[in-house]
Amino acid sequence: MTIEEYLAWEPLQELRYEYFNGEVFAMTGGTIHHNDMALNLYRNLYPHLRARGCRVNMLDIKVQVTPKSPYYYPDVIVSCDPQDQNARKCIQNSKIIAEVLSPGTASRDRGEKFTNYLKMPIDG
Repeated sequence: MTIEEYLAWEPLQELRYEYFNGEVFAMTGGTIHHNDMALNLYRNLYPHLRARGCRVNMLDIKVQVTPKSPYYYPDVIVSCDPQDQNARKCIQNSKIIAEVLSPGTASRDRGEKFTNYLKMPIDG
C-alpha cells in the first residue's frame, strides 16, 4: 500500500492503523492500566506545556515520522511547533513522544518505532 492509499483508506476504517514500509498494522484497544499510565503522563504534562503554547495529545493522534516514512499512534505526543497547532490529520513536528510499553508491543516500540522516532527532525 502506498502512503497516499493508506492516508485515504485509514479514515474509513473502524480501527486505527499504523503504516510502515507499505504495510498497515491494526491498533487494538489497550488495557485499563495502559490507558491510566498514558492519561497520568498527559495530565502531568498538559498544564505546564499548554501554557507555553504547546499541543499535548494522547492515543488517537497520528504522528508523521517523515513525509515518506512511517505513521504511528504514540500514547502521548507533544508539539510546540506552530504548524501543528491547527493540525487535523497528524502531528509532524513533535517535541516529546511517549509509548507505554506492554508485553504485546514492547519489542516493536523499543525496536522499529524507537529507531524511526530517532530519525525525526527535532522541534527546537
